[in-house]
Formats: sequence, C-alpha cells, structure tokens
Amino acid sequence: MTLTVYNTLTRRKEPLETIEPGKIRMYCCGITVYDYCHLGHARTCMVWDVVRRYLQWRGYQVQYIQNFTDIDDKILNRARKEGTTMESVSERFIEAYFEDMERLHVKKADTYPRATHTLNGIKRLVSQLEEKGYAYQSDGDVYYSVRHFKDYGKLSGRKLEDLQAGASGRVDVEDPEASKKKDPFDFAVWKGAKPEEPSWDSPWGKGRPGWHIECSAMVREHLGETIDIHVGGSDLIFPHHENEIAQSEAATGEPLARYWLHNGMVKVEGEKMSKSLGNFTTIRDLLETLDPMAMRLFILQAHYRKPVDFTDEALEAATNGWHTLQEGLLFGHQYGTQLGFSAATVSPSLKQRFQEAVDDDFNFAGGLAVLFEIAKELRKEGNILVHQGKTETNPEVLEKQWRTLVELAQVLGLEADVNEVKTEDSNGLSDAAIEDLIEQRKTARINKNYAEGDRIRDELKDQGITLVDQPGGITTWHRS
Repeated sequence: MTLTVYNTLTRRKEPLETIEPGKIRMYCCGITVYDYCHLGHARTCMVWDVVRRYLQWRGYQVQYIQNFTDIDDKILNRARKEGTTMESVSERFIEAYFEDMERLHVKKADTYPRATHTLNGIKRLVSQLEEKGYAYQSDGDVYYSVRHFKDYGKLSGRKLEDLQAGASGRVDVEDPEASKKKDPFDFAVWKGAKPEEPSWDSPWGKGRPGWHIECSAMVREHLGETIDIHVGGSDLIFPHHENEIAQSEAATGEPLARYWLHNGMVKVEGEKMSKSLGNFTTIRDLLETLDPMAMRLFILQAHYRKPVDFTDEALEAATNGWHTLQEGLLFGHQYGTQLGFSAATVSPSLKQRFQEAVDDDFNFAGGLAVLFEIAKELRKEGNILVHQGKTETNPEVLEKQWRTLVELAQVLGLEADVNEVKTEDSNGLSDAAIEDLIEQRKTARINKNYAEGDRIRDELKDQGITLVDQPGGITTWHRS
C-alpha cells in the first residue's frame, strides 16, 4: 500500500517519497504567543499531531519541529497594555500552550525553536538574500524584492499582476511602510528599531526580524535546507508560506519542502471565529464542558483539508461517539479477566483496512469507521456477556479485536481513562474474594439455606457486583 498526500504546491495527490528512506523531517508553523490558544489552534495542533503519530505507526522515523513566534506586534501591544515585557507575555502563553496541549493529548514536538533564539540564523539568511540581490536596505529596514523571485506565487497560485490589479491603490493606504519599498508587494525581513521596543544589533542597525524570515531560518537551522513536509493552517498559504519559499529558495537554490500540507479553517455555528462576533472560544473554555477526547474525535471526523464547523449539535454527536469508542476501549479492562484474556495479537485484517483508509491523504474519518465497527461489536458482546454469562464470539477473537482497537485508537491519540475500572477493582472486592463468596452462596443454596444465599447476593450487589445464574448451576458475575 502506498501513502498518498495532497500537495498544495502541485495541487494534486502524490505518493509520499522521502528524501531519506524511512525518515521524515517535518515542520509545523506554530503559534504567536500573545493570547490563549483558540479552536483554530486546537485543530491545527491535533491534526498534525495525528499525522505525525500515523507516520510513526507506519514505520517512519519522524523529526517534528514546531516553532513559537515570540517577537510580534501583537505581543508588544499586549505587553504595553499590561505594563509588562514581551518576554513575560511570551513565557506566560507558552506555558498555557503546553497546559492546553497536554489536556488534548497532543504529543510534544522534538524541538520548539523560538524567533528570539534564532537571531543569528535570521541575520545570516538576510545577509545572504542581500548579497544575492533579493533584499535591499531602506531607512533602517531590509525588504525582500518579490519580483526578483521568478517563482513567486507558485504555492498559492496568485500572480503579482492580479494582486496589483486587485489592490486598486489601497496598498499605499493600508501599508505605512509603503514609501520605503521599491514595490508595494515587497515585505520586511528586518525592521529597524522603534522607540521602547526590543531590538537587537545587526549589520543594518538595531532592529528585529520580520515574521516570515523567522520560519525560514528555523527550518534551516533545525532540519536543513530541504525538508520532507511543511504543514500549517490554510490561512498561512499566502502570504506566509509563499514568502517562506521565496526567502529560503532564493538563498539556498534548493526546494524548501517536498510536500506542503494545509488544514482547513474553523467556523463557529457557521460564522468565522472572531472576537468581534463574540464567538471566539479558547481551548480551555471549551474543555470546561467538553471531554478532550470528544473534541479530538470531532476534529478527526472531518477531513483535515476541509473547513469544520463547531456547533452544539456536532459536539454533542462527537461526545456520544466518544462514549461508544470509550466502551470498546474499556472492554478488556472490564471483562478481560472473566473471558481469560492473555496476550493475543492484533487482527491483521482490521489493521489493513484502517491503513488502506488513512493512506489516502490521511483520511482519518475512514480510519475511524473501522474503530467504530470494532467498538460497537465489543459493546454488543459485553451486553450479551452481562445478561447471558457468555459471549457469542470466541473470547480469543474478542481479545484480538479489543487489542486492535486500543492500538489504532492510540494512533489517533484517543485513549480511554482506565482509572475508573482500576479504582473500582482496588477499592472493592478482588476477583478471588468475589469467586469465594459465590462458592459460599452456592454451598448455602445446595443446603437450602436460601436466606444466606440471598444475603451474599445482596452483599455483592452493594459492592457493585451483579450475579447471573446460568443453567446447570453456573453463576457468572460482572462489575456494574
């Protein structure tokens, strides 16, 4: 089976062929740390977390880098408003980011480079661009000359002529730096220092880097000149990723990335999420009322490239869906001892069906269909076991199904909390104690001491143990 991905650069699905066999270098454009993470961040981080997990499950060695933008006008504005520093704001929201991601079961990246930690690499890249004629100084700033890069627009499909026609003279009004530029579409790679703003020494005077140059430098420093996969939200295709390509490829003469993957945007009740509309929701606010696993399931049920709409109905459906998966994932913990589970292997056929679905451009929704099929079968067998004392399906088959479900769910970052089952076991009677009481009850009933038999049954019931008397004098049990 071949893993295919939709490459934004070529606008088609392509087989994934890595630079080094079995290895993947992957970069994700991270967050600007000036506020708490919102639903859009949640989707981006969870989607690429699962892509990374899946690639590892497929046998790839993945080096995954995600940056923090910790120099930005929004950070500086918040620092001014709060009477604090850029560093203080950044640190606070980086810490909050990790708290949110831990609750969402997003695995940590291998490295989290920051713009402030990459200044030497940024300045080196700006110097190279200047030397090659792609960048020029103007009144303390350094700008990238877009028209010098003949492939500009190849990622987004936008042409400068169309952009210029669409601007209709508005560029000068909207861009306070327009007078410094040789062309309205040039962008800053280094910004001259402004009063009361952080700045660093450079060959062009004190200043700070532009936003786009940061990622180009961080990719190069941590992953090299050409990487396998570059990912991020679709809102970054233009201008951010377009500008990254222009900078990096002009400096190195090599492709920045083989594959460009982008996740779709988030809406709330059909509207674009924004503070002005009053529908801006942070991850931590949403998790006050929503199980993190239900949120993850909701994200994965939509194809990663498509828009997703957060509605109350959709989140309720995701919650119900999670309860179904949760029952399946806990099946072995609840009934494994009773059914004699040991250490069976997983089901190759179910794994193959899952892989065939997801190999088609990370179709996690198709993979989830396999998980739901297994979970519903296990739930049915659990109900039969409770009411009839035995399952219709061979326990060895059920164990393979359960272990397969657990493995595939982990690939998607879906994990049920087994503490409830374990706590019940540890705080209540042990299996051996239950079996001993059942034997005492059996003896009492043989001796026609039905009052004692009823007392033992009621004692077990108070402990959350339900007895099921079967034909032939056999009694099975389960924990409620």
